[in-house]
Amino acid sequence: MNFCILPAGAWGTAMAIHLNRLGHTVTLLPRTQEEAFEMTTHRENKQFFPGHHLDDSIQIGMEYKPALMEAEVLILACPSKFLRSVCGELRPFLTKENARALKLIIVLCKGLEPKTNELPLTALRQELPDIAGGLLSGPSFASQVALGQPTAMVFGNNLDAATSAQIQEAISGNRIRIYTTDDVDGVGLGGCLKNVYAIAAGICDGLGFKDNAKAALLTRSLAEMVRIGRALGGKMETFYGLSGFGDLVLTCNGQESRNRTFGELFAQGESIRSLIEEKGMTVEGYWTCRSFHQLCKEKGIDAPILDQLYGILYESQSAQNALVALMSRDLKNERF
Repeated sequence: MNFCILPAGAWGTAMAIHLNRLGHTVTLLPRTQEEAFEMTTHRENKQFFPGHHLDDSIQIGMEYKPALMEAEVLILACPSKFLRSVCGELRPFLTKENARALKLIIVLCKGLEPKTNELPLTALRQELPDIAGGLLSGPSFASQVALGQPTAMVFGNNLDAATSAQIQEAISGNRIRIYTTDDVDGVGLGGCLKNVYAIAAGICDGLGFKDNAKAALLTRSLAEMVRIGRALGGKMETFYGLSGFGDLVLTCNGQESRNRTFGELFAQGESIRSLIEEKGMTVEGYWTCRSFHQLCKEKGIDAPILDQLYGILYESQSAQNALVALMSRDLKNERF
């Protein structure tokens, strides 16, 4: 199968390596021609995977039009806040005349669009309504996918059964196992929400709290994810699967988690500005926290952990005061 992937960030490059390993035709499109020239010359993504040789059969694209002419599947691996603008850039090149073989666009980003609070697949449908879309999510770090570490992910889509199975088989291999579901909203919501709670987990780590605190936080965060997700259209079982519970466990504990690391460094005294603007960290959970806080207020969804995290990130509330507020809430029966 012929895949075109953009941009050539951590996830775009990792998927290019994985799909090339499976024998597919892969074109990787960096953001700029300068990046493309450097990757073509050195066969390496020095920013994200220094020292990892890119196989010569991975094509490095310079322009949209030639890269998309033969592509059957387009994978978008940009941050959610850029997805709509990327779709706008691509639109002139995705006509039936230009993209003759294109069947599907798969989105990898995990965050709500900051200004509209839309899920990634919703934004994709609005911008490119004539092209089928799907969402690939689950507990996975890009670096480990590139290295061929065993990984399981879920492909959320509303395609016909035959096409869904074809894509599932094409992406699956002896190191990545792909499951499918038609609950695209649940997959999208799980991938967005876990980033929010990963920041809370990082704050927990940064404050020096031990295993008891972390276990309590993850358990009640899952309950909150289910409550928010169901209220916003997802199915309960999806949040107990790979894109919900699975991704929550990984992102809240993994040393490679950008959202968890952001929370940890913030709790240790670094400012949000220095982490996001000066160090250039991509922290989907920071922007997504604000979006979900707004949605929960509008719809009357009980989300005490998210509310306290919003207070910490956007209202200068101390983490210690947030902890007191959470621990002193009215006692109740355990429920999900």
